[in-house]
This record gives sequence, structure tokens and C-alpha cells, in this order.
Amino acid sequence: MPKSARIVREARSDEGQIITFVLAVGLVRQVCRLETTFRTQNQAFLYLHKHRTEFERVARASLARGDVKDGVVHLTML
Repeated sequence: MPKSARIVREARSDEGQIITFVLAVGLVRQVCRLETTFRTQNQAFLYLHKHRTEFERVARASLARGDVKDGVVHLTML
């Protein structure tokens, strides 16, 4: 099973940033969104990139549990 993800920056208000990435699950692609507390897109993007493996693992677990809202796996940075 491939473990690739495509990461896209998404603008958000001053409260934080949302980073959207696509998780490869076999032949299927699953959209995932990570809500962060970072003030800039660059900070959020670098954080996701640094911890990408862990977020992919969490996203796969959420998908397996059926934690999908409107076809998107929502993750929140603590």
C-alpha cells in the first residue's frame, strides 16, 4: 500500500491555519484537513511536513474508524 500524500496550503483567518493533504489508500485518494494553531501558512506547512508520517498514521486510523465528515478526514493539532 503506497504511503504518499499531496499537501496543499489553504488560507485561514488569524486564529490558525488549515492544511489540506490527500492520503493515498490503495487506489483511493482521501482528502484530509489539519487544523493548526500556527499564525502563518508557512509555519503550519513546515509542521505538517516535519510530522507527516504521524499525521498520515492518525488519518489512516480515523479513516478506518469511519471518522469522516462530508468525505473529509478532519484532524486537529493539539
